[in-house]
Amino acid sequence: MSSAIAVEHLRVSFGDLVAVDDVSLHVDYGEVVALLGPNGAGKTTAVETLLGFRAPDAGVVRLHGLDPRRDHREVVTRTGALLQRGGVWFPMTPRQALELTATYYDAPRAPDELLALLDLERCARTPWRRLSGGEQQRTLLALALLGRPRVLVLDEPTTAVDPEGRQVIRALIGAERERGCALLITTHELDEAERVADRLVIMQRGRVIASGTLDDLAGEPELIVEVASPLDPVELARRLSCRVDLDGPLRLRCATTATPERLALMHAYLGEAGVALVALRTRASLEERYLALIVDERAEDHA
Repeated sequence: MSSAIAVEHLRVSFGDLVAVDDVSLHVDYGEVVALLGPNGAGKTTAVETLLGFRAPDAGVVRLHGLDPRRDHREVVTRTGALLQRGGVWFPMTPRQALELTATYYDAPRAPDELLALLDLERCARTPWRRLSGGEQQRTLLALALLGRPRVLVLDEPTTAVDPEGRQVIRALIGAERERGCALLITTHELDEAERVADRLVIMQRGRVIASGTLDDLAGEPELIVEVASPLDPVELARRLSCRVDLDGPLRLRCATTATPERLALMHAYLGEAGVALVALRTRASLEERYLALIVDERAEDHA
């Protein structure tokens, strides 16, 4: 287990409910891995167990090669975490919270640096209870960064964050990766995962159902064509010599690679048919692939 984060055959249950079932994953230093899945998939339980807040029923979890329960103190000093269940004592301001927490570390980052980095300077003296949801989330992220962690575990880091705040968080994630930090991020926001993650792990009902890079999860080569008015899929299939399926009245999925020759044939047919091209993609989006995997898994469960 040489990875920064290593989980092998993890199982966690609550009575008769198996929340995490034989889950394995790893994150290397300098890598961002996004953990995806619908509500109830087991993501938060896996993260809480990884951080030592829950004892596993079976399997092994390690951070920096250490047991997060047995070596909890050493793990905490090397690891930053942002969890859904967390907050700051409501009369405290972001500056007070950072200055107090900084005293727990031997060589913390400067609170002023983090206030500037996460665009919190304007609300640095505002009590927690009066902060917006996005300002609270960015304050918690600043707290996670105080100890110069080598591992960051971020549970839904962009929840309640406005578009400007998301840009700040994306830039921070990229900077931490460049610094050599390992980042495990859970999220429901697939566009965020697509922007920041090197690899993806998809969970459903406590199990890992898929993992890999975006290209790994994209499936077979596909040309997705969106048009301004209806187009005959049978004739397009004949022109391209491939299967073409309608995915709605104005979107067609062509089972082929986007070679220059096929693109020329497609544009020629659109011109003949007098149909305008709206959009063209060479693979399914992460959202489309994710939904297909979840639906397939549910179908298998009910088979």
